[in-house]
Amino acid sequence: METTLLILFIAFLVFFVIQFVYQSFVFTRFSFVQSKKDTPKSIPVSVIVCAKNEFENLKKHLPVLVSQNYPNYELVLIDDASNDETLDLLEEYEKQYSFIKLVKVKNNEAFWGNKKFALTLGIKAAKNEYLLFTDADCCPTSENWISEMTSHFSFKRTIVLGYGAYDKIKGSFLNKIIRYETVLTAIQYFSWAKIGKPYMGVGRNLAYKKSEFFNVNGFINHIRVRSGDDDLFINEAANKSNTAICYNPESFTYSKPKTTYKDWFNQKRRHVSTAKLYKGFDKFQLALFFISQVLCITLAIILLSFQYNWIIVASVLGFRYIFNWIVFGYGAAKLNEKDVIVWYPIFEIILIITQIRVAFTNLIFKPVHWK
Repeated sequence: METTLLILFIAFLVFFVIQFVYQSFVFTRFSFVQSKKDTPKSIPVSVIVCAKNEFENLKKHLPVLVSQNYPNYELVLIDDASNDETLDLLEEYEKQYSFIKLVKVKNNEAFWGNKKFALTLGIKAAKNEYLLFTDADCCPTSENWISEMTSHFSFKRTIVLGYGAYDKIKGSFLNKIIRYETVLTAIQYFSWAKIGKPYMGVGRNLAYKKSEFFNVNGFINHIRVRSGDDDLFINEAANKSNTAICYNPESFTYSKPKTTYKDWFNQKRRHVSTAKLYKGFDKFQLALFFISQVLCITLAIILLSFQYNWIIVASVLGFRYIFNWIVFGYGAAKLNEKDVIVWYPIFEIILIITQIRVAFTNLIFKPVHWK
């Protein structure tokens, strides 16, 4: 027993060191970075929004999209074979605003229900080289959204990763968990992009040059995967030289989060199903972070239950939480999500359990994707 506990103790310290390396050498690259204000640009931009049965959301969000404080943009609205009043609403807006281009997508037997097919048609229809994406259920936080996102384009920087937040629902514990995960994910992909290893972005707030799309033949390498129009594309197209990040609060977009655990769980199943197609290094670093996180906490609990070197174990675990709290707190503050900081230790456990459930569920049942 003594030998076994010693092995577990050494393993605990190893996984703690791995976690510490992630927090101190990776995540601090975003959390502690100084905010840099780039010069606003007036390059021609095509804002692309793909919608399928989104009448209610579009009715609220289109007024913001058509009133952006930007001198030169077109709004490409894609109706992906909606069967509600979406198309009627989009046609009304097309008549009112000359800078709106409407793309009508009919069901295609080969690509039925595939958002990537609809997006591809919208990208090809866009007249401008610079593209800015958001979803129909998302709303920019300000009239300067386009200006903030496009300010990070340069001769070399042709991909801009933005932050897609979720609305805050007062009194909802699930809402805080969802926003905690969103912040953690953003800190991860922003940090790796700063290091020069961008691996994902979110379609709720993403920009890139059309040439980047065609350089990798669009979504062709993963067209049969229903999700991944954002993260799989970025994983394939982004690199150290061509990627920038944007986290000015005026560049954020907001959307409604899920309101039941079941719906959120199913959403996570769809998101996680694309990670297996990431590049080898990206899958490795994400898996290493998760495994070291799980085993560091699990081994600490086991060692403490046997009171084995409990002072050292408790001290190391306490240091881990304090240090992680600080790093996560600074990152969350940059993203205007300070209220999720308080619950960090509890949310970490809940998210770990949920991720394990998602992994096992996805092994048995195939997740459903685009509407």
